[in-house]
Amino acid sequence: MLVYFLRHASAGQHRANPAADDKRPLDKEGIEQCRDIGHLLSTLDVQVDLIVSSPLKRATQTASLVGTELGYDSKLILDAAMSPNATYEDFRGLLRRHGKLDAVMVVGHNPSISKFLSLMVTNGAFDKAVDMKKGGVARVDYDTKPPALTWLLTPKVARSGHSDSKAASSRPKTARK
Repeated sequence: MLVYFLRHASAGQHRANPAADDKRPLDKEGIEQCRDIGHLLSTLDVQVDLIVSSPLKRATQTASLVGTELGYDSKLILDAAMSPNATYEDFRGLLRRHGKLDAVMVVGHNPSISKFLSLMVTNGAFDKAVDMKKGGVARVDYDTKPPALTWLLTPKVARSGHSDSKAASSRPKTARK
């Protein structure tokens, strides 16, 4: 199975009130980051069978926008295993539940998403081996022993990957189920 790790895109300043912070949306820069990452992934012909997102608004928006660029038209799955306070065991359970799929994209937050990626590719040895940037995406071949990090891309790399960052989407818009 391929696992694509996607950290939510820019969502402005953290809010002191936890309930308000959970509902914090992407900002303008974050929306552009999603378009750029989605466009690059589409150019790389990335196809996913399932997108699993943290239930927090900035993560679900990131998942939806990038999914649209990929032509993903299935339902987004919201799972607490991708929440900021989730444990690695929660994450591993998520992967076990969807283990028969060829490719899964997980969308979450730091520090947990970087920690999950780090633990996965170091076979549990290090939890700070990788630091994902906001809007960053990584591909891991989960079937190898240990799982192998194939690539890690930032929104800045994605933006430079196509000459006109204001270009229209490469995929038709799809309705989210």
